[in-house]
Amino acid sequence: MTNVHEEISAHSQKQHAHIQSFLALEQKREQAIDATVTRCEQNEPFTTDEINAITSQMNELARGGIVPMRKHVTTDMVKEYVERKQK
Repeated sequence: MTNVHEEISAHSQKQHAHIQSFLALEQKREQAIDATVTRCEQNEPFTTDEINAITSQMNELARGGIVPMRKHVTTDMVKEYVERKQK
């Protein structure tokens, strides 16, 4: 029979790894958003494909609990953000 403390420790380690994965994806997502916003500001063509691919990975983790879901981003959302930022 396994020790209760070992089970709790294993559970905590699993949750910690889950959160660390989410945080790493969050950082990648923010970088992708920044790059997309920059392209939009410079009137260059852009898509939100990379942002949303990362968002999908984050939401898959969120289905397991303890981390929040993130919204998918549209090109209109990026354009509206840039317009508000420039005012």
